Amino acid sequence: MPIDIYWRIGTHGDQRSLRRRVASRGDWAPGEPGAITPGVRGGRGDGYSNLDHMADVARASELSGFVGGLLPSFPFTDDPWAAAASLARETTTYRFMIAYQPGFLHPVQAARMSASLQRATGGRVVYNVISGGGGPAQLWWGDKVDHDDRYARTSEFLDVLKGVWDGGPFDYEGRFYRVEGAGLPGPLARQPFPEIYFSGSSPAAIRAAGRHADHYLSWLEPFEALAAKFAQVREHTEALGRAPRFAVRIDVLARETEEEAWEEIRRGWRHVDPAQLRGPEASGDSVGWLRSSSFVDWPVTHFRELEAAPNVWGGFHLLRGGPAFGLVGSYAQVAARLDELIGLGVDAFILAGVPHLEESYRVGERVLPLLRGRDLRERTPISATRGTV
Repeated sequence: MPIDIYWRIGTHGDQRSLRRRVASRGDWAPGEPGAITPGVRGGRGDGYSNLDHMADVARASELSGFVGGLLPSFPFTDDPWAAAASLARETTTYRFMIAYQPGFLHPVQAARMSASLQRATGGRVVYNVISGGGGPAQLWWGDKVDHDDRYARTSEFLDVLKGVWDGGPFDYEGRFYRVEGAGLPGPLARQPFPEIYFSGSSPAAIRAAGRHADHYLSWLEPFEALAAKFAQVREHTEALGRAPRFAVRIDVLARETEEEAWEEIRRGWRHVDPAQLRGPEASGDSVGWLRSSSFVDWPVTHFRELEAAPNVWGGFHLLRGGPAFGLVGSYAQVAARLDELIGLGVDAFILAGVPHLEESYRVGERVLPLLRGRDLRERTPISATRGTV
């Protein structure tokens, strides 16, 4: 089966490298000497915006062989819907995977927004449906719905969104949503429905994913744990008469040699706050985050203690914001680990690297061509056939 490989676009700026956790790209951080987006020339701003930088990353990753880009959504980011609409004209066949929480949109409005973007882009919208990790970030949105109910709400949301997509009239009455005679107008109803990448590690998430996901999306974990989670998803999804597909979100630090890659980690490790080495503190009810923490014996004193398996390193969150696990090694080693994941049934990846712009070229040119399990077919727009390029 063809393998779709996405890149991550930083909707909140970026760091210069993993060597020090200082933002220098994007207007979400104070201006630093040598900063770009915006930069300072002659004592004045140069007018180069964070959106300009995101466009650079989108064009670079499209040129480097990625099928599309993930646009994350957090309280500290640009809005991914608006960003996708702006960036679509900067690319040709590139898909935009829009991360969003269903609780903050009405499903009928989400359907109209999505279909309008599909119409404008030739069918290049993909969903990353997330139900929220609880804690302060969830309250920032004004959302007090508890963990399992958030997934129940997500499932209802997708029921309604799918129901109105083909034009209706569609009626629905559930715990969270009620619509009567809803449906998209003709030109919008004829648009291809976006692929759904569905995140979540809890039983409630897996139940909802079994009903709705085109791809069950997980953070990277040690491969045995990941295989066990895939088996749970597969059992539940097949019981519903559906065939599961799997995707993994992975940070990558790849260099010519393994020693060079670990040297980058060592340089960043010097700036890690010692308090963080006692173990991460949970700030919500995210089961995925708790799972990631469980694969490491805290506290740690050396960065190699976070290597849970060959090239599988659980300390990325100490060097930049985001999930803990990623791959560290030579170009060949990283490609081999990705091939192992393909062997476990993974048929889509969301890769990332810091800084996003330069690393998109590096990974696209030096890692992707080494993948044995990847179908290197020529990419074409997906407007005619859902789920293919």
